[in-house]
Amino acid sequence: MYPEEFRRDAVALYRAADGTRTYATVAADLGISGETLRTWVRQDTARTARSGDRIGVGAETEAQELARLRAENVRLRGAEKEWQLEREILRRAAAYFAKEVK
Repeated sequence: MYPEEFRRDAVALYRAADGTRTYATVAADLGISGETLRTWVRQDTARTARSGDRIGVGAETEAQELARLRAENVRLRGAEKEWQLEREILRRAAAYFAKEVK
């Protein structure tokens, strides 16, 4: 249902949070359910353990960094749309109240 690249990016974004954010908050930023993200993280952990491709704690490969940055980019673009809407509402409110004062 979701492209593999999106899944990798979501997992990398969750891991980049380093325990400061929950599955639910990261998933909400990406527009998916927390349980979906949790499943992807578990699958990735199992796949990494099976392949023996473990890296040191806190270390980040270039591929993981790229995945994390792509996921963060998706999250920030979504936030930018919200900010644009908020700015538009505030602009209209300011114009309305400026008319009231005159």
